[in-house]
Amino acid sequence: MIVDALHYRTGEPVRIHLEGSIIAAIEPLDGPLLLPPDELLELPVAAPGLVDLQINGYGGHDFNHPVLTAEAVKGAIRALWTEGITTCYPTVITGAPYTIHGAMRAIARACEEDAAASATIGGIHLEGPFLSPEDGPRGAHSLEHIRPPSTALFDQWQEAAGGRISIVTMSPEWEGSTEFIRHCVRQGVTVSIGHTSASPAQISEAAAAGARLSTHLGNGAHAMLPRHPNYLWAQLAEDELWCTLIADGFHLPDEVLKVAMKVKGSRALLISDAVALAGLPPGSYDTPVGGRVVLTPEGRLHLAGQPGLLAGSAQMLLRHIARLSAAGLADLPDAWDMASVHPAGFMALPEAAGLAAGAPADIALLRRGSAGPALAALCKAGEWVYRRG
Repeated sequence: MIVDALHYRTGEPVRIHLEGSIIAAIEPLDGPLLLPPDELLELPVAAPGLVDLQINGYGGHDFNHPVLTAEAVKGAIRALWTEGITTCYPTVITGAPYTIHGAMRAIARACEEDAAASATIGGIHLEGPFLSPEDGPRGAHSLEHIRPPSTALFDQWQEAAGGRISIVTMSPEWEGSTEFIRHCVRQGVTVSIGHTSASPAQISEAAAAGARLSTHLGNGAHAMLPRHPNYLWAQLAEDELWCTLIADGFHLPDEVLKVAMKVKGSRALLISDAVALAGLPPGSYDTPVGGRVVLTPEGRLHLAGQPGLLAGSAQMLLRHIARLSAAGLADLPDAWDMASVHPAGFMALPEAAGLAAGAPADIALLRRGSAGPALAALCKAGEWVYRRG
């Protein structure tokens, strides 16, 4: 298969040769390959598929439905293709142990039964229940189900998931956190610090034990903090910690994004952290986690009656990329890499090769618009899985 497009980083016309699920070669579209000028202008932009390390749902599909089914997971994966996502980490949040167990089993079954789901799901992200019980850091996670880290529970859920739990977000403020982190690391699981009120010393100990990431840094925190020390400074200063950021325009002000990106550099990653209401029309909705919530026409999701309190993210990675670019915080190729190449590299995926010969044929074709890049088509493992009508 051959794809003619503009390379997302250089803007130069290229011809991409696909063989099976791999990019066999990329060559300049010049000389004998040169298209007429009017056809060159019509070329889409080709970029690596997006990699979302934290996604709770989309388009009404909820990975935290109380009775999640394999069929629902399969539907969610196909819906995510329409947003340019070729690799995702379905995120299961704090809940009763049996609810988490059921969600893990449903995602595992979807991967066992459906090659497309298996190819798209890079792993499972377990966010909780080993989080801070304090108001603020806990966010919307149910206090009823927050608990100290338990290797026994984690192992039960990992067995139900068929070994697919790849990321676990926890707070190292609990006694026994160091042992729990080491237990996960020995299994090859990435431990991320989030929803925490841990002290700087506890954060340092967690990093020394093998924690490698900060989950949506700057969110899931107290409204008021000591100017210093505090757990945000501690995580920014910890060189071993990468960080994920929600850049939807609502969760973090631009100056916070700018500082985090300056400090972490290529170790700053974008996540959507989107909930099931992402992609749905504006309006009021009842949800199992936040209760009654309102999705505004601008895409902001807040608690009904409390507009100042966010109820999660309702924007996908394409919006986050466009926001960073529009705000001048990153040029478009660099913002795109924060949501594709860099998270793939962090998780040691072959997709870290990006748009290059030998890389997986996970390619997004884009059209530039006033609101940012718009997805025109998506290729997953050499197969076209989405085309905009």
